[in-house]
Amino acid sequence: MPQKSDQPSWVKEFRKAVKASTPKGWLVMQGKKESTRVQIRKDAKKIADITIPYAWKESDWPDALMRIKAAAKAYEESGQKLDLKTCFNIAHTVSSETEIDWAGALVAFRKSKGKKVKDSNWENKYMPVLIDFKHEIIDGRRKYKKDSEGKKIPCSPSNIERLAKKYSNSKALCKVALKRWEKGTTQHRHMRLALYGFLRYCVEEQNFESIWMPPAVTSKDAVEEVKRIGYPLTDAQIIRLLDSFPIDDVGNKWRFAFQCMAVYGLRPEDLRHIHTRNGGQEIWSNYEKSKGGKKGNKTAPRRLYPLLVNDLDGPISWHLKEQLHICEQEGRSLIPPLGREGEAAASCKTYLSRRKVWEAIKKEIAKEKQELTPYSFRHRYAYYGHNRPKADGSYRAPKQVADAMGHTLDTHLLSYSRFQTKDLASAFDETTLLVKAAA
Repeated sequence: MPQKSDQPSWVKEFRKAVKASTPKGWLVMQGKKESTRVQIRKDAKKIADITIPYAWKESDWPDALMRIKAAAKAYEESGQKLDLKTCFNIAHTVSSETEIDWAGALVAFRKSKGKKVKDSNWENKYMPVLIDFKHEIIDGRRKYKKDSEGKKIPCSPSNIERLAKKYSNSKALCKVALKRWEKGTTQHRHMRLALYGFLRYCVEEQNFESIWMPPAVTSKDAVEEVKRIGYPLTDAQIIRLLDSFPIDDVGNKWRFAFQCMAVYGLRPEDLRHIHTRNGGQEIWSNYEKSKGGKKGNKTAPRRLYPLLVNDLDGPISWHLKEQLHICEQEGRSLIPPLGREGEAAASCKTYLSRRKVWEAIKKEIAKEKQELTPYSFRHRYAYYGHNRPKADGSYRAPKQVADAMGHTLDTHLLSYSRFQTKDLASAFDETTLLVKAAA
């Protein structure tokens, strides 16, 4: 028998799953001719032993586990009076008659959501955990078939169906299914809600066994309230980056988009909604972002106010408002393709990741333990809004910057209070002029 350290990882998983889903004393091991052998031990003595018709290999152990679980249930329900062979014969009959239809449950679950869950939300917030795209890619493309109503369903078994063959209860299944997403993140929360909702539906509406009811939510599952601290791009970095864009129609549209994000402090999604008013004298965003909390509470459309990017000679006027107004008059669009609603940040990130200068800046600031994202253009606006003096030498009130960025004051301070303290170094011994030479 191989030493523990030499065992393949699937053997460890198999034994761990058997231990978790059977009474104390049930063991599995390799039998003769690579078969699977099951033993029951009590007080260090073997009291039952049987070889079952499953090969001792990774592809067969999930099915063997299902049979062992059913046999163990029959053994316990008999008060441990039935012999092991009879229990496995019962298990074979039960497993043949009561196979769980995960695929059917998944289709029914999607139908139960109806129009309350749009196709885009289904694909973004349900499918990654329930179906798992990495198992749906064939020849580099995602493959689906469609049900009678034209809804997309996977060609291969769902992620949950595969995991359910390995793990005997919802707690073990959920732990593995959700491990790809970091706890405390919004993405982890979305995936947990989708998975727990599906499992609850299976038990309550599809009559699955209660072992598939999702586990209780704990404090560890909560989304962390500490917001990620993004890096505010400097004007020099913005100019350096934009100068690297190609001079063609696509490059010019992306250049315009990032110029607007920097100068007007836009969110990526704002780009879809910017337009001019009053004969081109004002530029506005009609983007209505959910405020969270009370359902339907959204931000209001807002007028945009510029904080120009400076080079060595002073403020640069890219005439963004004028360009936008002219294109509106001519029926042309200056905005690059941003994907579906809600995907603008991802589209910006994809384009930027292909730029060598962006990746170089990213490495530079990573050394300072900071993070570069498409929102770094918006962070730049917040930073200069608080720290660049107005023409009269005074500074803007926090409420003014918050309004210009489409924030409530509380939300703004939660994200950008770090930009408000000015000239902090001079309040401490950060200048050599204050340090006396040692006697």
